[in-house]
Parts: sequence; C-alpha cells; structure tokens
Amino acid sequence: MFVIVGLGNPGKNYSNTRHNVGFDTLDLLAYRNNIKVNKTKFKSLYGEGVIGDEKVILLKPQTYMNNSGIAVLDLYNFYKLPIENIIVIVDDIDIDFATIRVKAKGSAGSHNGLKSIIYQLQSDNFTRVKIGIGDKKESQDLADFVLSKFSKDEREKIDASIERAALAVETIVKDNVNKAMNEFNSKRIQAQD
Repeated sequence: MFVIVGLGNPGKNYSNTRHNVGFDTLDLLAYRNNIKVNKTKFKSLYGEGVIGDEKVILLKPQTYMNNSGIAVLDLYNFYKLPIENIIVIVDDIDIDFATIRVKAKGSAGSHNGLKSIIYQLQSDNFTRVKIGIGDKKESQDLADFVLSKFSKDEREKIDASIERAALAVETIVKDNVNKAMNEFNSKRIQAQD
C-alpha cells in the first residue's frame, strides 16, 4: 500500500495558488484513477483506491501547510506502513519553473510542509515529487509569493507539470521510484509559443 500526500492549504482563499500544486496534483490523480477524496479522518480529506495493482490512499491534510506532518503522522501511526511507501507531492521554489523533480529522500530545504512531516515522522526517508513554482522577486515576501496565483501563461505550463507529476506518482506506484527519477527528472517542459 502507498499513501500519496498532496500538500496545500484548505479553503477557497488558497485554491489555485502556487503553494497548492500538491492539492491540484492529488485532485488530478483522484480523477485519473477514479478515486473519490471525500472521507474525513487523520485531520485530512482522503480517499482509497487502486493505481496499477497497488492499494493507495490519497491524502489532503487539512491542517494547513506548516502542520502537514500532524496529519501524515496520524495516518502513519494508524496503518504502520513503511515510511518509504509515503509519497509527498509538494511545490518547490528552488527548482526551475514548471519542472518536476522526483527524490527518494532528502532534506526539507526551505519548505515548511516538508519540515513538519520530517519532524513528525522523525525521518526524511519518504519520496517527494516536487513541482517548480517559480522564484519570488527580490523584494517580494516568500509567504506572499507562494500564496499568489499563477498568471494565465504560467497556469498553462503548471497544468502540464501537474500532469507530469501525476504520471510520475503513478510510475512510482506501478514500477518504482528509480524508474520515475530516470523518466521524469531529466526532462524539461518546453515553453510553448
């Protein structure tokens, strides 16, 4: 069994913001795999289903980004699954805009949602699928930037990245993380004219 966690903030105010690409990717995965994410438990919205031959749980923490780890720990304690079977989909300001990066483990960098998960699980040994959301302007506050919405042009590129991130998650579940890293980390989205 795999647990797929999309990070974001609940509520209409945060919908379609840069910080919520994890939620957006989870919604696409739910749609593509006919999984309804409409149950409430683990301080989250969640749904159960199958990707390939694997049972999966899709999880959208409702704890707000900075406390995402509380929801992930609740589910981890309930199912006692290996930490390696947790996949976290997250926005990233440190990789090129609209690219995705699959990592088997690693530090949180500057991301408070990942920091919270690592702190709560006492481990960084979970897979991440990161989506580059761009870089803030020099004078811009980081919180203001990640909570901003994409321009129309950016949105088209991000939607393509969200689709690639969903494919990467499906590859991790059906095959393995190494295949996903080989397939998705080297490719860049070409800007469309």
